Amino acid sequence: MRRPRPWVIVPGIWNSGPDHWQSRWQAERDAAGVDEVVRIEPASWSDPEPGDWVAAISRAVAVCAEPPVLIAHSLGVLAVAHWLRDGSRPAAAGAFLVAPPDPAAPGFPAAAAGFTAPAARSGLPTRLVVSDDDPYCSVDRAVGFAATLGSGVLRVGALGHVNVDSGIGEWVAGRALLDDFERSL
Repeated sequence: MRRPRPWVIVPGIWNSGPDHWQSRWQAERDAAGVDEVVRIEPASWSDPEPGDWVAAISRAVAVCAEPPVLIAHSLGVLAVAHWLRDGSRPAAAGAFLVAPPDPAAPGFPAAAAGFTAPAARSGLPTRLVVSDDDPYCSVDRAVGFAATLGSGVLRVGALGHVNVDSGIGEWVAGRALLDDFERSL
């Protein structure tokens, strides 16, 4: 049986708290003794700087014993899209991208103004998970991001921003989507 792939967790602005599905998935792996889960640690959680986040992703990927799967949420999706454009980046196996925000939308945080929409193909397998009623990004815009990245789209119905406020807890259905994606790599 194959050992689980390493994960790099890429939260959104302000990080993901303990009740967020990213944190729950990480805790589940930690409890199971799977030690290859790394969360990015940018210095600029509250006033996100794209270069800082890209460097944090590179540092996290570099400590993994093999190419990891990136698991990004919200602003983390845009950070991963920036990171993927860097030709000198360390290798990753794939990217599972959930609930991208639209930098052109009115609700986009002013503190994250340096982040832009995806602008290039990803160069690795990706899945973009899209909610039908995300207040930070329309379905059409998210599908456009996926097309730019060359990513498959997984629509999950009306789950808001796919966060704690969505009431999804550990998001079992999302974990099944991730497991399916990992099996395809």
